[in-house]
Amino acid sequence: MKRYKTGIYKQLMALLLVLILAIPVQSQTWAEKLGYPSGRKIIMLHADDIGMSPGANTSAVYYLQNEMIQSAAVMVPCPGYEEIADWRRQYQEFDLGLHLTLTSEWKTYRWPTVIDTDKVPGLIDPEGKMWHSVRQVVSSASAEEVEAEIRAQIERAIADGFNPSHIDTHMGTLYGHHDYTGAYLKVAEEYRIPAMVISMQNPVVVEHFKKAGYPVTEEMISHVKNYSLPKLDFFTSVPTGKTYEEKLENFKALVKELPNGITEIIFHPSDHSEELKEITNSWQQRVWEAEMFADPDLWKFFEEEEIIFTNWKEMMDRFDD
Repeated sequence: MKRYKTGIYKQLMALLLVLILAIPVQSQTWAEKLGYPSGRKIIMLHADDIGMSPGANTSAVYYLQNEMIQSAAVMVPCPGYEEIADWRRQYQEFDLGLHLTLTSEWKTYRWPTVIDTDKVPGLIDPEGKMWHSVRQVVSSASAEEVEAEIRAQIERAIADGFNPSHIDTHMGTLYGHHDYTGAYLKVAEEYRIPAMVISMQNPVVVEHFKKAGYPVTEEMISHVKNYSLPKLDFFTSVPTGKTYEEKLENFKALVKELPNGITEIIFHPSDHSEELKEITNSWQQRVWEAEMFADPDLWKFFEEEEIIFTNWKEMMDRFDD
């Protein structure tokens, strides 16, 4: 999701909370539907972009094995996928899903589709890789091509013994057009693998994501409404900071301002390396995000806020009971 500058970000989140609390509750949150305590914040700390590089893999494995985060998702087309798939075959107990990937955003560190490129020409740029941006994908690729590629990524993972516990969307591409969303949710239901979906029953949440730049049309709302597997109540990302200390404080402020219900908070941890610096200018934020959730100060904060943690595997277990 779009990241806001710190001051504006805090103001928008505060306004969002006020508006949400001001609207009469007309139906249960998904947290309540799944049997979590009413009136509580249920959080999923979710590491994205695993498989992108060795540093991302190392960071995610450390966090998962030490129970410092609850969930992560892997990019099947990327160079680091095989390494994390080998680890996954030995550790099926963790909530590790697929970060369904339809873009290749970096300047020099890039990848093609999993399916043969000649079968999905709309997903391929002049360099033979996936497009850099969501806008380019939406301008070029059909929903049929999108569905073919995400199926190929899921099928490859299943064939590799990966057993994905959920699916979500890199750079939000599968919410870039309502036809993509329809394909995404259809595939999730067919494989019975829960998709990262945000409940759109609250009009303030819908407006929030419209303002964030997502084309939340009536067709998209209908797809989400008719989707039969568990949903999130809200979704956000770890904010940036000019220093580690500022980033940590910005994150605490975010958590305090969250509405009650299930919120997935994504971040992009990676170990510090020269390779990471060459891939992305966001390397410093990613390195700090590889430190944050091992910080005793943050875990003390979680205890004080009485945060309840969950993941997609637990949500599905509750849903199936």
